[in-house]
Amino acid sequence: MRDAKASMGFIFATVLIDMISIGLIIPVLPVIAGSFSSTQADHAMAYLLVAGAFGLANFVGSPVLGALSDQYGRRPVLLIGFCGLALSFFVTAAATALWVLVAVRLVSGAMQANISVANAYVADITAPQDRAKRFGQLGAAFGVGFILGPATGGLLGAIDIRLPFVVAGSLALVNLAYGYFVLPESLPLDKRRAFDWRSANPISSLNKLAHLKGVGVLVVVIGLSALAQFILHSSWVLFTTFKFGWGPKENGWSLFAVGLVSVVVQGFLLPKMLQRFSSPRLVVLALVSSTLAYLGWALAPQPWMMFVIIGMNIFGYAASAAIQSIVSNSVDATRQGATMGAVASLNSLMAVLGPLIGPGLLTLVAELPRDDWRLGAPFLLCAGLQAVALVFALRFQRTHPVQPVNAHA
Repeated sequence: MRDAKASMGFIFATVLIDMISIGLIIPVLPVIAGSFSSTQADHAMAYLLVAGAFGLANFVGSPVLGALSDQYGRRPVLLIGFCGLALSFFVTAAATALWVLVAVRLVSGAMQANISVANAYVADITAPQDRAKRFGQLGAAFGVGFILGPATGGLLGAIDIRLPFVVAGSLALVNLAYGYFVLPESLPLDKRRAFDWRSANPISSLNKLAHLKGVGVLVVVIGLSALAQFILHSSWVLFTTFKFGWGPKENGWSLFAVGLVSVVVQGFLLPKMLQRFSSPRLVVLALVSSTLAYLGWALAPQPWMMFVIIGMNIFGYAASAAIQSIVSNSVDATRQGATMGAVASLNSLMAVLGPLIGPGLLTLVAELPRDDWRLGAPFLLCAGLQAVALVFALRFQRTHPVQPVNAHA
């Protein structure tokens, strides 16, 4: 099977298992971090350290791993990532001190570039005109993972707060075995590129990403949108716990709803959106939708409203596929890994800042009454970031008024 022709089915299965394992821990990781604290403010600070450690290491490691995948292929780099995840999950399950959580997240973050390498894998096996649709299918795998993972993690966490990490680590080992014995390599030898340390460092890779012909302005959109997303991710469980008293089960179901809408949009509605809207227009609509969603989450007085807003933010789940295809089509086949690694490095930089900003803001307002609007400060900031990204997206739209999302950029 290892020599079989690479196809979407192989990478879809890989990403699905990967995202289920990651999704399992989302409702419970803040709780584990908070178990080493005594107040809500200390709880937010502990989670800030844990989440920021992974993002910092991933910011440095992603472009290096992406460039390595351009030389040695996608498969071995994915295997390194599965090892990093398994290590992180099992050590977290056994951790007895906060510093252990921070240390293992640093190690696993440096070893993990699964999302960027999976995107490069898709680019390897897909013609430029079909990449938006394929990135949407990959996004659907993320969504399915977030349907199954967080809901299961919430239920398991209600039994034992460390049980989701044991199950997630086991799934990471399953993916390691699948990758080793089944997953074929997608990058032919004639399209590989020698590793260059100078271009693999995160600052250099971000500079090259910013200067991609015709799409450099999208780097601002990617960065601001990613920062808002990571502030949301790092604040969601803490915010709903502080404001509504949710536990792992309720947070698991809310993330289940996010995954469900993501699958519906990226797996079924995205092709119709691609027929109706150009890629720049789709990005604009997505940013308008997500700006309103962030405002709604920040100010929602009742917990059921969080679910309603998740369901209404349909366009917000479509931006990623459109942007990924534009950026991917701007480089040749030998640089897909490095380019997707640079995008991942940008996202990882935002993953460093997001947990500093989101839980940091919650640290300042954590002791306020539940009905105080200032508890929504992280999401209000997210809405502002999306509004600024919208300005840059409109600028890009003016220079690319009729470009379809599946065209070669």
